[in-house]
Amino acid sequence: MTRRNFASRAAGPLLLGVPTLFLLALFVVPLASMVVLSFWRTENYHIVQDWNVGNYVTLATGGAYVTFLIRSLVMATVVSVVSVAVAWPVSYAIILYGGRYRLLFTLAFAVPFLTGEVLRVIALQGLLGPLGLINGVLMALGAAPLRFIMYTNVASAIGLVYLYLPIVVTVIYLSLLNFDARLIDAAKIFGASPLRAFFEVTWPLNLFGTLIGFALCFIPCLSATLAPRFLGGPNGTLYGMAMAQQFGESGTWALGAAMGVVLFLTSILAVLAIGMRVNLRRTGFTGFGRG
Repeated sequence: MTRRNFASRAAGPLLLGVPTLFLLALFVVPLASMVVLSFWRTENYHIVQDWNVGNYVTLATGGAYVTFLIRSLVMATVVSVVSVAVAWPVSYAIILYGGRYRLLFTLAFAVPFLTGEVLRVIALQGLLGPLGLINGVLMALGAAPLRFIMYTNVASAIGLVYLYLPIVVTVIYLSLLNFDARLIDAAKIFGASPLRAFFEVTWPLNLFGTLIGFALCFIPCLSATLAPRFLGGPNGTLYGMAMAQQFGESGTWALGAAMGVVLFLTSILAVLAIGMRVNLRRTGFTGFGRG
């Protein structure tokens, strides 16, 4: 065996081993420790290694926790649907009319990520608040201020859409970038209207990218804490906020770990449900505008 062949054979396990160790150290081990902690209990801010399922019983029988989870699922679904509905025309317009500035337009949506999430949420407070920019303009025009937005679920939804819309736009843009536009021309040659060509060609072949964007918005929304806390008020408590409270002022870390396990399993089920909607044989990426 030559030295070159030996090096090439050794490179494969090495390249696979480094990511595997990375996942074990930063994902599997913390997740396993959280699962173990969820079967213990917390007493007077101290963890007691008493194996039991009491935390899960509390979550299943405590109406508040079930309400928080359902509310988070509804919120994540609404935010993801709105984000996809907004991202599609934006991404499509960039592809069709962006020309050589396509990448620049797409990168413009990443500008908010140059600041922290806290600053972006506080900026929305200044926009939607009782004395914010919107109400200031309305009062300057002699109209009544809007009092039904701030500290409501509507404000939380607006904040979450604002936070995660750039991700959805980027994913759908990349999907459209790899879509062969000649398929649309072929559909029009065979008599399809632009609307029919979109729903029978463009939409199905980009459904995979759309659902990826949906999932990348849905999953973080399930555990969102900042936007609901600063924009939603006390009546809009979501599951992530309640879970964070267990690790904070409540000091019930074991219960918080159980909530984290439930949230992780819910996220996995959501991803599987989304994946079942995709026919991979119909979602090949061929390259938008090639040829």
